[in-house]
Formats: sequence, structure tokens, C-alpha cells
Amino acid sequence: MFFKFLLILLFFPCAVSAQEDVLIKELLEGIVDDLPEDFDFSELSERLIFLKKHPINLNRTNPEELKSLFFLSPLQIANFFSYLSANNKLIDVLELQAIPGFDDKTIQKVLHFVRINEADLREKITFKNLMRIGENDLVIRYSRTLEEQKGFKYLSGSRYLGTPEKLMLRYKYNFSNRLTASIVMEKDAGEKLNPFIAVNLTINDMGKVKKLIIGDYSLQFGQGLTLWSGFGFGKGPDVTSMAKKDDGIKPYSSANEYSFFRGIGTKIFLSKSINLTSFWSSRKYDATVTIDNEGNEVISTLNETGYHRTLSEINNKNKVSQNTYGAVLEYRENALNLGAIVYQSNYNKAFITDDPAYRLFNFTGKQLTNIGFHYNYTFKNIYFFGEIAKSLKGGTALMNGLLISLSNQVSAVVLHRSYEKTYHNFFNQAPAESGGSNENGVYTGLNISPSKKWMLSLYADYFKFPWLKFRIDAPSQGYELLAQLSYTPSKTFKVNMRYKSELKQQNTDLDVPINYLDEVKKQTLRIDANWKLNKTISLQNRIEVSAYEKGDAKTELGYLIYQDFALSPVRAKLSANLRVSYFNTPSYNSRLYAYEDDILYNFTFGMYSGKGFRNYMNIKYKLLKNTDVWLRYALFYYKNIAVIGSGLDEINGNKKSEVKFQLRYQF
Repeated sequence: MFFKFLLILLFFPCAVSAQEDVLIKELLEGIVDDLPEDFDFSELSERLIFLKKHPINLNRTNPEELKSLFFLSPLQIANFFSYLSANNKLIDVLELQAIPGFDDKTIQKVLHFVRINEADLREKITFKNLMRIGENDLVIRYSRTLEEQKGFKYLSGSRYLGTPEKLMLRYKYNFSNRLTASIVMEKDAGEKLNPFIAVNLTINDMGKVKKLIIGDYSLQFGQGLTLWSGFGFGKGPDVTSMAKKDDGIKPYSSANEYSFFRGIGTKIFLSKSINLTSFWSSRKYDATVTIDNEGNEVISTLNETGYHRTLSEINNKNKVSQNTYGAVLEYRENALNLGAIVYQSNYNKAFITDDPAYRLFNFTGKQLTNIGFHYNYTFKNIYFFGEIAKSLKGGTALMNGLLISLSNQVSAVVLHRSYEKTYHNFFNQAPAESGGSNENGVYTGLNISPSKKWMLSLYADYFKFPWLKFRIDAPSQGYELLAQLSYTPSKTFKVNMRYKSELKQQNTDLDVPINYLDEVKKQTLRIDANWKLNKTISLQNRIEVSAYEKGDAKTELGYLIYQDFALSPVRAKLSANLRVSYFNTPSYNSRLYAYEDDILYNFTFGMYSGKGFRNYMNIKYKLLKNTDVWLRYALFYYKNIAVIGSGLDEINGNKKSEVKFQLRYQF
């Protein structure tokens, strides 16, 4: 009797399907290789979850809103609005099939996040409506490493001053997308209970004022060369992502403590085709500060980690004040978009350059002014895009590219970039191999889908660094190649095969009087398969091999094997997934990365280095109608070692395990 009751409790139909989590996981996993190692997935996952609940009305949308579907290319978005302009409105969502560039795979993704209505009801902003219609979303998260790390022991010297728990609280309010508010509070492991706080209030569609944000916000314009804060896609299997889709000004609700603005920002429609975004920001940064020859405090480096665990990290907290103000003027008319950017950042302390020669051309002083011009133009099946940027008293950066749809089956991208070593910018996310200065390069990419079952992605990127870089004591060059073949014979099975090769130059490891550059080559070969056994159970397998060689040294070979199992009953209260993996890499150089499922808003990009096992399990349970809970347990088990990690993160033993608990309440 008890067993029957338990089954009813766990699998009784509920309002939200676990299949939604699977959909978002598949979309994020498809772009994970485009992102940096420390990328915060919360912004992307929140966006998809929100759009799943609040689909875009295709007959009333705008380019800015449609760009939130990150899997759409700029050319697809441009073609959509050309079709909408010519036909006035869509009668059925399946009309997307008639739009150039919208293949079956793209349409299947889009259908989850769009709708077609004649009109959207606009409720007045009154206190009664704010309380009655507004949606509230509260998330509380707890996590910690179970093994004791060196920094938490009672040491005579440097140690972590706080507790080992990592805590996060996030609250969001939404009134019909017209008024939103959010607050995020996070305490990192090792910190005292003095959390990072991000808060904002956003009001949309107030006549000429399209958007007003008070608090924390991000700015993303053009191709990221002049002004871009927050995340930005890079090189990956979807070659069309190299043409960035700027979101303009938007509220910031990530726990990342570095890349955002704090103050006030507005977007105003001056006319049907012209809009003006203006902003002012005042905030503090962590920094390493030294004393110059005249006894003044100067900035050596900005610290981007956001950690305040030890006495030295706390002493570096909020050492630098930054005041930034500026404006972006944009012209948008049919196929042509133009934009001009100007802003200035002022600091209370001056930046200096250190002894290493590679830092010789870094920014110095207290004031930095950036200006830029960006464009994009759609001509039939070709999308032209580019940007030129200048830092006053510094250098220039330039990039231009084109995205062409040769047919519904073939897309190609060509991009050229030239960033001078004296170009300075603290808000830069331009397409690059390594930063937004001191780089020249040419990128070419191709997506080919000869049928519904096959997809081939290819790209080649050649780059040069005219000046020195960290651990590179001479001008250098390199390339990166990728080929990925996907085969999807049915809706329940998919296999990917990928080869990637990178070649760079780096100082030799040999003890020589004068450093010279050795070639460093890393290659990876990956095969993975996704199986949907039925509507409830799915499997994923992967085998990946890496080869690393530097100069005349012996080649390192590493590999990773894993098996994923997911249980996602349709409209059930319980869902779960787990991974069992084994990895063997001789050193950090031959390390491998893999996307890992995690609790909601917290998908991770795991690094596999050394020799051992990596296992984890995630469980989601719908406790009440509006309340969900998640539990995660993850374990690294290393072979043939007695110590894990280094410094204050060191653990005695060969196991490192982590637990996470999260509660989400929607009301």
C-alpha cells in the first residue's frame, strides 16, 4: 500500500512538464563550446525558461525581442521581418517554412517559444494590477564541497575567513513585461556573510521611452568591439554565431560580479527609425593597488574573480571607483542598421604598466574615452556586418564580415579583424582568439545540411599577434580548425562526430638564455550519441580523445568516456539524471571539457584532468503546485594521488564531492 501511495505522489500529473528542462538542456548543450570556461549559464537558461512561459507574439515582435532566441542567425531574423513587412501578419506559425533560411530544424526549435495572437492585452500599471497580475519568482540555492579544504583549517597565515557554504538568493518580479524588478544575492564559499548584491527596476513602453532601467544593467551593441558587457558567443559549430546579435540595454540579474553597469539607462525613440540609448554608471571594482614613485596609489590589475575569502582579497575589495557615461544613437530602416557609440570611463586611481614587456602597451591613466561605429545591411540572401572602434589617445580596431545563405541547406561566413595593440577597452567582446587588441585574423565558416538527417559544420580561423603576450616573448601566430558531422536518422536518435585542431606558439619550456617559441598543437576527436528510448528515458554516450604536443616533447594522449541517463516522465512530479564517466589525461595540458547537467539556472561546463571517475546525480521534485526543489550530488574520484587541488583549495585525499540544494517558489 505504501509503495502504491509513493508512486502516486511522485508521478501524479502536474502543470509543468519535465520535458521543458530537457528541451532547454539540449539547446544549451548545442552551444556550450562557444562559451568561455567560467561562463555563467544562468542568463541563457533564464531567458529560455521565461520565453517558454511567455512565448513571443510573432505578429507584434521586434528585432530586439527576436534576438533573444540565440539560435536564430541575424540573416534569419532579417528575412523574418522582410516577410512580415510584405505580408502584414502571419496567419499560422507554420508560415515560417516560407521564409528563406528557416529550415525544419530551426522551425522545430522556434515553435517552443513563439505564438500568434491578434493583439496583446495591456493592463494599466496600478497598485491593484501589480499585486493581482504580477508574477513572482523566488530561488534559493545552497551548495558546498563536503571535504575540508586547506583554507578552512586553522592556519597561522592566510586562510578563508568565512564558511564553506555557497549561498544564492534570487527574486524576480514581472508585470506583463512592462515593469520588472530583480534582486540577486550571492555569497561564495569561503566568504563571510557579506554577499554580492545585484538589483534593478525596469519599465518598458512608456510612450517615446522604450526602456528605463534603474540599478544594474548590461549594454550590448554592434559586434562587441566598442561596447559589450556580459556574455557573448564565440567560435563553435554554428558558424553564423560569429555575426553577433546585439541586445542593446537590458537588466542584469547574473551573480557574476564584474561585467555590468550600475546606475541608470534609457532607450528613447526619437522617431520611427531613430533611437537613442543613454546611460550613466557608478560602481567599484576589486583591484591590486601599488604605490608609485611619487607616493600615489595606482592600479596594477583589476581582479575579476569576485572572491573575498582571504584578508588579501578583502583588502583588494572595491579599491577602484569607476564612473561611466555615454550614448548610442541607432538608425534602423528596413534592411539597413547603423549605430554610433561614444562613452567615457573615469577612475579615481591611475592605471600603470608593469615590468613584463607584453604589458607595455596596456592602458595607462585615469580616463578612457571610446568611440565606435557599427553597421549591418541585408541584401537579398547576404548579411553584411562590421564595426570600427577607437580609444582616444590609443589605437583602432576594425572588423568586417558577411553571412550568406546560399540556399536553405548552405550558409557561409567570412570575417576579417584587425585590432591594434594600443586599442584599449574594458567593455569588449569582439570576435577574437585572445582579447580585443593586438590581433589580426581571418575566419571562414560553413554550415551544410544536405538533408534533414545530415548537418556538416566547418570553420577555419587564422590569427596573428603582432606584439608579445603572456608566456609568448615574440610576435606569434596560429590557427584553429573544426569539422563536425551530425546524423539524425529519427527524432529519437542523433550522433555527432567532431574533430578540432588548434596550433599556437608559446615560450619553450627548456632552460635557455633567450626564450624562443615552440609550436603548441592540441587536437581532439569526439563521438557522442543521444538516444531517446521513449518519452521518459533518454541516454547519451561520449568518447573523446585529446592529443597535446609542444615542440619536440612527447605527445600527451588523454581521453574521456561517459554515460548519461535521464528520467523525465511526461507531466510527472519527479525527474532525474545522472552521469558516470572515466577520464585519463597525463596533465592539465591535455584536459578535456564536457557540458554537465545541473540544477535549474546552474548548468556547468566541467573540466576533466588527471585520472579517475566523475559521477553526479540531479533530482528535481515538484513539491507543490508552485514549488520545485532540486538536489545534486557530484563526485570526483582520482586514482594514484593523495592530494587534490593546490593552495588554500587543497584537499587531503583522492575524493572531492559537492552537494547542492535549490528551492524555487513561483507565486
